[in-house]
Amino acid sequence: MEKRDSRRRKSRLEIEESTLKRINNSHHAFTEKSFRVLTVVAASLLVLIMVGIFVQLVWNSRLSIERFGFGFLFSSEWNPATENYGALSSIFGTLVSSSIAMFLAVPTAIVTALFLVELAPPSLSKITGGAIELLAAIPSIIYGMWGLFVFVPFMADFVQPFLIETFGELPIFSLFFDGAPMGIGMLSAGIILALMILPIVTSVMRDVFVMVPSVVKESAYGMGSTTWEVTQKVTIRYGIRGVIGACFLGLGRAIGETMAITFIIGNSHEISLSLMDAGNSIASTLANEFAEASEPLYLNALMELALVLLVMTVIIQIGAQWWVSKLKKSMGAGL
Repeated sequence: MEKRDSRRRKSRLEIEESTLKRINNSHHAFTEKSFRVLTVVAASLLVLIMVGIFVQLVWNSRLSIERFGFGFLFSSEWNPATENYGALSSIFGTLVSSSIAMFLAVPTAIVTALFLVELAPPSLSKITGGAIELLAAIPSIIYGMWGLFVFVPFMADFVQPFLIETFGELPIFSLFFDGAPMGIGMLSAGIILALMILPIVTSVMRDVFVMVPSVVKESAYGMGSTTWEVTQKVTIRYGIRGVIGACFLGLGRAIGETMAITFIIGNSHEISLSLMDAGNSIASTLANEFAEASEPLYLNALMELALVLLVMTVIIQIGAQWWVSKLKKSMGAGL
């Protein structure tokens, strides 16, 4: 009887264990399937949103596309009275102001991030890093108002007169530094954009450099490398993909910036090589004129400008991915 009871208890335990395993397996399978479905839905939703935005912009700019065709991209005329529109001046201003911003911000961000990670004492690095993150959180309109009331008078009184006097007589530089020192213009807009994107680019680069394994740098120091050699051949090489990503993150914000550049750039539909002259960007044109677009063709032209901005952003992102892929192959597993 005791043996029979023992066998029954053992059999009952085996059945319970088997049942629990089936329940756990079914639970894990359900969780795994739910996770897969959730991730697929989230990824698909992002793609659908992008496609929806693109389709909506194309549909709402169809009148402008039908009338101007590809000539819209190569015409600098913008005259609502005659209903003649072209995007060239806005594209030119967007590219020039963003290029100035990247030219000033990227080297400064790299040097600042390397200083905070490699050279600064931990206490100073922590305080400075927090201040940089606070600057990144300031709304763009604050930069624009500060630029208009503080930075533009400073440029008009000191910087632009100096540049005109110094470079205005030189054969090539006179093309870029010619004009009246009004304070507003492409140069001022580019500098304001540089100040805007500098904190976010610096913050991302600093986080990338912090993630470089200490053992890798210690090995380089152990082999007799100097701080510069470790920074150049280990820190930057290891984090180059993150550095490029930070640069293109800043470029994306510079290209699409609206309020700050609207205050500073001058909002003129004229193309000029002089950095002192007023200009405009795609974003500033949309901000200034969208509320005034009462005619269908006028509104469609503005929507096509937004479509051009979206296509420019996509092209830049594709170019960034291609560059990173090519850089990864050339630099090997260090990436």
